[in-house]
Amino acid sequence: MNCIVDSDIGSSSSSGDAAVALTRKPRRPKYSKFTQQELPACKPILNPQWVISVFTLIGIVFVPIGVASLLASNGVVEIVDQYETACVPRNMTNDKVAYIQNADIDKTCTRLIKVPRDMHQPIYVYYQLDNFYQNHRRYVKSRNDAQLRNSKEANETRYCDPERTTEDGSPIVPCGLIAWSFFNDTYRFTRGDQKLTVNKKGISWKSDRDHKFGKNVYPKNFQNGTLIGGGKLNADIPLNEQEDLIVWMRIAALPIFRKLYGKIELDLKENDTILVTLKNNYNTYIFNGKKKLVLSTTSWLGGKNDFLGLAYLTVGGLCFFLAVAFTLVYMIKSRKLGDPSDLSWNRDSSGADYELFRDFTSSIDS
Repeated sequence: MNCIVDSDIGSSSSSGDAAVALTRKPRRPKYSKFTQQELPACKPILNPQWVISVFTLIGIVFVPIGVASLLASNGVVEIVDQYETACVPRNMTNDKVAYIQNADIDKTCTRLIKVPRDMHQPIYVYYQLDNFYQNHRRYVKSRNDAQLRNSKEANETRYCDPERTTEDGSPIVPCGLIAWSFFNDTYRFTRGDQKLTVNKKGISWKSDRDHKFGKNVYPKNFQNGTLIGGGKLNADIPLNEQEDLIVWMRIAALPIFRKLYGKIELDLKENDTILVTLKNNYNTYIFNGKKKLVLSTTSWLGGKNDFLGLAYLTVGGLCFFLAVAFTLVYMIKSRKLGDPSDLSWNRDSSGADYELFRDFTSSIDS
């Protein structure tokens, strides 16, 4: 009988562990300066000169931009006329919803607008709606883009609830709440005996006309139900040419928004009186909304908007103020950068702690 000595067992197990250790892959990761955070880094010290210079530079850049933005905004001539209340007959001011829903009542309304300053063409005509939440989730989803692009997808009415089909099941083109609530007030402008033509070509985004609305897609069964939401569409004109609809279907992000109605390509002079004949068709009374007609010129910065200029002036002025304040503090009460005597625990009458700290740091340096 062969016997195994204990020492032989120990030696065999040790050699086995060593073999396993040699064959096992090392767990240490591959060395790199990035993983070990040893890459060269710039750590600027914010000394007073640097901080004052940065604030001064920001002020020098921002203030002129703010002034230029305000001048551009002030150069824009804008006329705003709110008419949803003024266009309601006096005998129906207490029941505006009944007035707007009664198809037998003529909705024609006339307004006089006086031009405050010379307005150079093109003059943009907008309609503005207040308290209209186009960004509501169910409203935004109530459309079908495939149907709008391709006539072969006319039966595709998914996501268009509740305006998907007619009572007999025929698909509505375009379907959905966005198209159904299409704005339908109209405006005509006259200056004296001269009729001002409103150009509606090119008021929508070219990308929308070319890619989102098909040239072979025509309205079908639109606004044929018992409940009419807004304007109607010409069934003989493809959707990509009905720019009023394209503008309306680009959703606004805020409850107060403007949408382009058209352009007047004629100069208006100061003190000109414009007669506006409008059709007050759109129902904003049911949700306490407001309707405004806006005539506006533009500048290199766009429409009238004082916020951008005021924001630049505010930031630039604040930076100038801080630069001056820091300069005065630095000149009047300057101190050596990194001086340990300014630390709170070193500010005592005897200065003993500071002496100990200085001796300690000196011994380290030596």
